[in-house]
Amino acid sequence: MSETFLKRHDRPGPRDAEAAGLRWLAAAGGVAVCPVLAVRDDGLLLRRVEGVPPTAADAEAFGRDLARTHAAGADRFGAPPPDLAGDGWIAALPLPMTTTSTRWSEFFAEHRLRPHLRAARDAGHLTAADAEVVDAVCERLLAGDLPGEPSAPARLHGDLWSGNVLWSSDGAVLIDPAAHGGHPETDLAMLALFGLPHLDRVLAAHAEAASLAPGWRRRVPLHQLHPLLVHTVLFGGGYAGQAVRAARETLAL
Repeated sequence: MSETFLKRHDRPGPRDAEAAGLRWLAAAGGVAVCPVLAVRDDGLLLRRVEGVPPTAADAEAFGRDLARTHAAGADRFGAPPPDLAGDGWIAALPLPMTTTSTRWSEFFAEHRLRPHLRAARDAGHLTAADAEVVDAVCERLLAGDLPGEPSAPARLHGDLWSGNVLWSSDGAVLIDPAAHGGHPETDLAMLALFGLPHLDRVLAAHAEAASLAPGWRRRVPLHQLHPLLVHTVLFGGGYAGQAVRAARETLAL
């Protein structure tokens, strides 16, 4: 079996954003990432990761390493990897990076939630009433009326669902980031959205290493709201209902 893998990209923007994100995350010295061997016109040449079943010890090491990645920080909320010009991508959708927000809550409302909220509403995936529920979360964020405001931006993977965590004989390896400066709870909430082996061990190890703010588990729906809106834009269906439920749970904080 070849030791390399060509991930094809038909557009340079997502290709370059992924390569820059992998390099930036690798520089943090935390979780291992899939090495970029070459950036080609037809995609990224990556080192192949041979998968193995993860152990509880692997999961705990992943949680601690992820805390170190987050602690490497970023210049600002919404900051892209330093060698990426312009905006990033999450799945097939643009991810705004040209932000100037000094508060995470403002950044999250204006540059993560509202762009995809508008797209989901315009596509007919959210009713006007449902969109109002999500926008009420944005208003509370802008007012500084929700708990958990971080003091500084963390270095995020940004699309940390279970499919982007590979398990090798040496532990967790990350792929396919939407890397930017944000809130560490965002990565943790994304891990919980679609499930992950030994998730409780990952979260406990991260919380111990990073001293997460009290109540972080109750804020999971807030941080899941962005990926749920992304999925609503892309796929519609039941994701719209999940997004609205997450918004209602957030409004109850």
